[in-house]
Amino acid sequence: MSDPTSSLPRLSRVPRGPGGPRVPSASAGGEAPAAGDLWDTVDELWRWLEANRRADGDEEVLLRVLKLSEEVGEVAQAVIGATGQNPRKGVTHTWDDVRSELCDVVITALVALRTLTPEAREVFTRHLDRVRERSLST
Repeated sequence: MSDPTSSLPRLSRVPRGPGGPRVPSASAGGEAPAAGDLWDTVDELWRWLEANRRADGDEEVLLRVLKLSEEVGEVAQAVIGATGQNPRKGVTHTWDDVRSELCDVVITALVALRTLTPEAREVFTRHLDRVRERSLST
C-alpha cells in the first residue's frame, strides 16, 4: 500500500541554531509586524508554530490540517451552548463566543494553508476570485 502522505509538499525548514529554534524576523529591522495585517500575522503565527513544532515533515502538515476539525468542533460546541440545546447544561456560551470560535477556524485554516505553501496569500486570493466569479456572475 502506498504512503498517503507521499504527495504532500515538502516544508521549508526554520533555521535552528544551538540553543533551540530561531524565528526569522518579519522585517529587516527584526520587528514583528503590527497586529492587523492579516497575511503578516499569518506568517508570524506560522513562524512561531514552526519554531515550536512537536513533529516534523508530513506529520506536522497533517496535524495542522487536523487542527481545523478541533476548531470546527469548538464552533459547534459554542452554537449548542448559545442556543441551550443541551438540556443538562443549558445556555453555556454567547454568540460572541461563536464569533470568536469562527475566527479561530479562519486563522487555523490560513496558517494551515501557509504551512502548505509560502504563497498562501496568492493561492487564497486566486481561489477567492474564482469563488466570487462563480457565485456572483449571474
